[in-house]
Amino acid sequence: MAKPYYEFFCPVKVIAGNAALEHIPFELATLGAKRPMIITDKGVRANGLLSPIEAAFSTTDAVIGAIFDDVPPDSSLEVVRLAAELYRNQNCDAIIAIGGGSVIDTSKATNILVSEGGDDLLQYSGAHNLPKPLKPFFVIPTTSGTGSEVTMVAVVSDIERNVKIPFTSYYLMPHAAILDPRMTMTLPPHLTAMTAMDAMTHAVEAYTCLAANPISDAYASAAVKKVSENLFKVLDNPNDAQGRLELAQASTMAGIAFSNSMVGLVHSLGHALGAVAHLPHGLCMNLFLPYVLEYNKEINGHKIGELLLPLAGADIYAQTPANLRADKTIATLLTMRDRLFSLTKLPRTLSETAKITEAQLDEVAEKALNDGSIIFNPKETSLKDLRSILQKAW
Repeated sequence: MAKPYYEFFCPVKVIAGNAALEHIPFELATLGAKRPMIITDKGVRANGLLSPIEAAFSTTDAVIGAIFDDVPPDSSLEVVRLAAELYRNQNCDAIIAIGGGSVIDTSKATNILVSEGGDDLLQYSGAHNLPKPLKPFFVIPTTSGTGSEVTMVAVVSDIERNVKIPFTSYYLMPHAAILDPRMTMTLPPHLTAMTAMDAMTHAVEAYTCLAANPISDAYASAAVKKVSENLFKVLDNPNDAQGRLELAQASTMAGIAFSNSMVGLVHSLGHALGAVAHLPHGLCMNLFLPYVLEYNKEINGHKIGELLLPLAGADIYAQTPANLRADKTIATLLTMRDRLFSLTKLPRTLSETAKITEAQLDEVAEKALNDGSIIFNPKETSLKDLRSILQKAW
């Protein structure tokens, strides 16, 4: 049944497939840009991932104005200021982000400074505080997980105050997301697994939480199918270009889904665990997903059960009685995690991470209770409930 009211918005052009990178100079020209700055990190540059992009510019009158490759895994306000300074000094007119979540967030924040002027990023923090569109901005993801290439959110750390600063605005959404399998080919197995489970969680929560709508459901269920059908193919054969492209598309589709229908308790717990134990976001998602679905099942078991079709295929879906499909969905995810652990050592439990003690679980529960994502979870949650889920995940 359609909701009585919902909104759906995704203005990002998606350019996907083999040779997608070669289209970048033309796409920039349509926006009046000829001197982009590339923002990336040392690892991406060392892996030679900038070469095909540099080659694409060598045959046009557009030039890469500057390359900023000093983005750390957890970016900060200071890094954004340095990137903006380089952009201005080199007279650039657009930004191309090449990397994972940190690079994309840094690029979004840099675009605020170079478009609005000045050095005070904090005046634009919070929701919808940007007055006008920003400079042309393209994103080329090198992981298949965050979905940041199609979202209106950026998070940057304020190291002096030890807090993460969120920015939310429709103007932060890139003009284009470029998905090319060449860019994820060098992703090692554990990162391939971790980022794919990040995308899986985005899709599952988008589909099963309170703000789901018919259009976000279509993107979310398609993303679940792409991850479940292609993740193990890629782990078996890392050079499977088609499989890599399918995972990249899954990440983008899940990003479109959750930016329109929000996420829930897996993310509340994941954000809290990330803050306390400094674990990667995708790893946190993998830890909590089945336990949160089990917790929510009595409220939205029918929605969880519907995901069995894209997750396990038509045969298993048809063979499973309707009242058992939610349990089968959860069991399928648990089996996936076991298989990923045996292949890549991606932790399934908090104790397997070896990064957190049982004594810290109370702090994680308290932080999770105050996390914004919790309001979209289908089932009301208390501190005691959160502590119980954490214990199961231990």
